[in-house]
Amino acid sequence: MRIISFFNKHLEEFFIVPLFIIMNLSIFSQVIMRKVFNNSLSWSEELARYCLIWMVFFGISYGVKRQRHIKIDLIYDRLSEKNKKILRIFANIVFIAFGLIILVYGQKIALKLFMLKQSSPALHIPMGALYSAAPVGLGLSVIRLLQNIVNEFRETPNKGI
Repeated sequence: MRIISFFNKHLEEFFIVPLFIIMNLSIFSQVIMRKVFNNSLSWSEELARYCLIWMVFFGISYGVKRQRHIKIDLIYDRLSEKNKKILRIFANIVFIAFGLIILVYGQKIALKLFMLKQSSPALHIPMGALYSAAPVGLGLSVIRLLQNIVNEFRETPNKGI
C-alpha cells in the first residue's frame, strides 16, 4: 500500500526529473561539441526535443495533480464556497472530456505509427513512442482529474482557513 501511495504522490516527478536531466545533458553536450570541438552530434537535438515533448505531457498531469493550471480568478473569487466547488467540478469534467478525446485519437495515431514502423531520423526511435506522449500524459491527467473530483466531495465546506 505504501508503494501505491508513493507512486500516486510522485509518479510525474519520477518521469519529469530524469527527462529534464537527459534533455539538459543532451543540449549541453551539443554546445560543448560545437564550441570546443567544432563538431556536432547528430542525435542530441532530437533527443532533447523528444524529452521536452514527454515532459510537457507529464507536466500537464503534474499541474492537474497540484491544481496549478492557469485560471481566471476575477469571477471565481466572487463566488460562494458552494459555487466555487461546483465550478471546480464542472471545469474538471470539461477537462476530462478533452483528455479523453486526446487519449482516444492520440492512441489511434500512435498505434498507426507503430504499425507503419516509422522511426525518427537520428535516434531511430519508433515515432509511435513519441506520439504516445499525448495519450499517456492526458490519460494520467484524466486519472488526476477524477482524483480531484473525488477530493472535492470528500472535503468539508470549512477547510480550516
